Parts: sequence; structure tokens; C-alpha cells
Amino acid sequence: MKKILFFLLIIFFFSFINDKPAYKIFNKKGKEITYQKILEKAKKVDVVLFGELHDNPIAHWLQIELTKDLFKEKKDKLILGAEMFEADNQLILNEYLSGKISQKNFEKEARLWPNYKTDYKPLLEFGKENNTGFVATNIPRRYASMVFYKGLKSLDNLSDAAKKLIAPLPIEVDLSLPGYKELLEMSGDGHDSENFPHAQAVKDATMGYFISKSLIKNGVFLHFNGAYHSNNYEGISWYIKKYKPKTKIMTISTVTQEDISKLNTEHLGIADVIINVPESMTRTY
Repeated sequence: MKKILFFLLIIFFFSFINDKPAYKIFNKKGKEITYQKILEKAKKVDVVLFGELHDNPIAHWLQIELTKDLFKEKKDKLILGAEMFEADNQLILNEYLSGKISQKNFEKEARLWPNYKTDYKPLLEFGKENNTGFVATNIPRRYASMVFYKGLKSLDNLSDAAKKLIAPLPIEVDLSLPGYKELLEMSGDGHDSENFPHAQAVKDATMGYFISKSLIKNGVFLHFNGAYHSNNYEGISWYIKKYKPKTKIMTISTVTQEDISKLNTEHLGIADVIINVPESMTRTY
């Protein structure tokens, strides 16, 4: 009997070391944690910023799983929102969610990302079926483009109706924050070099503003965005704290590594939770 048990343990051991996990989850200190830990923490905050790599299937799968599980806990206290929908599409989004217009018309008229059907449609359809509400948080891309080419001051010339689709002006931008500082360095030494980080900041500010406006008592706002917009507690997180300082925020980031057994040093501390995915993972596009 002992020999049989020993043999089974050997089989289990070699099966384990030869396994190919699709992902591992770590806390900000690099300690491996379980998905259940994410859910437990997410239930206790006001905002969850789920930072994804846009083409990463593991991130998209965990987004819908977290949405389903949070809904079981929070019911009508769960609100969804995403970078992938721009503020001037909120009307058509609401019309679709409430059943006033068809799916065909919505998908034809809304400016949807190329990977919408595979990566974001499941989230929106869940929100529709369960009446969670879904907030289009991002600045209309034409206004972010204005900032990129003409600077922040160009927003002052917009109409009052247009300004309602953006965070309140003037938008404060701290170029000493590492994320914006990196973009500034990437943009070179030209006279418009600040436009690049400013264009990023107006997106972060607008997303932070519309999230903070949508918070409800004892609710959780689950927001989906590119990881760069919330890594290192900057970007969206920084602006939410500007608009509502007491907001409890949980950040999630997604990274890829050749070896996911241990979190690389450069990824430590970038978020409360880091989802580590093999670099060889299939991309969604």
C-alpha cells in the first residue's frame, strides 16, 4: 500500500511541474494569490479599475468572470463602464441597453473597437441582461486628437454641449507623474512635446470624472481600461482621487512574461493585483 501511495505522489509531483498554467495572479508585493482574493477585495471597494492588455484573452475572460461573480454579490449595486465607449455614445448605448434600438443598429452606429464582438460584447450583453447600467467613460477621440495636435487650450474653444463630454476644464496635468513623464520623454524636444502626455491625461481625467459621477452608496463601479491608464496608481486612479478623494479604489493590471512562476521586478507594485500571462499566449487580434 505504501508503495502505491509513493508511486501516486510521484505521478502527482511530475504532473504538477510539467503543467502549463494559463496565468498566475500576484499581489503588489509579488506574492501569489487566488482569484477568490480578487473577488473578496473587489466587494469592499467603490471602484475596480481592471487594466487589460487589449489583445489578451486571459484578461478578457477574467473580466467577464469577475463581472458575473461581483453581480452575484452586489446585484443592482454593480455598475459597469469602459474606456472602449466614448461619452458622446452614451445616448445610443442607453437606447440599446433599454431595448429601444436593435443590436444591429447599435453595432452599426456606435464607434466600436475592432475586437468588440470577441472581447467587449460579452460584458455589454451581461450588463444589458442584468440591468447593471453601463457608462461610456472615455473622451470622444476627436477631442483627444485636438489636444494631441493643438494642445490643451484648444478645448476652451469647444461649445458648452461638447464640454459636457469631457472632464471639467481646465484639466490639471501633473507631468512629474512617471507615466506622463515617460510619454513626455518619448515625444522628444519639440515645442509641442507636452501634447502627447496631455492627450493621454484628458482621457484619464475624463474617465476618472465620469466614474466619480456614477458612484452609488454601497456600490461597486467595475471599469475596464488599458492597463497603462491605471498602472502605478496614476492615470484614472489619480483623477478619481482629485474628484472624490475618499473613494476606495482597487487596481488590477495584466502583464506578460516568458516565465510566469514569479513576478518580474519591473512589475512589482504596479497594481493591487497583477495577472501574469505567458508571452506565448494566443492574442485576440
